[in-house]
Amino acid sequence: QVQLVESGGGLVQAGGSLRLSCAASGRDFSTYAMGWFRQAPGKEREFVAAVSWGGGTTYYADSVQGRFTISRDNAKSTVYLQMNSLRPGDTAVYYCAAARRSTQTAQSMGVRGFDSWGQGTQVTVSS
Repeated sequence: QVQLVESGGGLVQAGGSLRLSCAASGRDFSTYAMGWFRQAPGKEREFVAAVSWGGGTTYYADSVQGRFTISRDNAKSTVYLQMNSLRPGDTAVYYCAAARRSTQTAQSMGVRGFDSWGQGTQVTVSS
């Protein structure tokens, strides 16, 4: 398994941008599909984005399509989430996750499709 540590969260005004990072330790990072999820107070954890092992295939939730970009650097064992045009509704704890299955399968399964999780980083968007 991989261990995951997120960073880059914070407070930003609506319309602003943040870039989240997730550093992985452990073996074979490049063999994992990677994803980002978020959980707002009182709500279930929801899928945000996922990226394939080599970075060539990505998936996004409809709510972030066109505003967020997921990418990865396998040489640095790091996955990123660039978040632009942020809205108050994006406020949540953001979690990085890793999956040992194909990206398509993992993202279709949602939370159950991912095997390892970080501790999360808070993103707060003010209006």
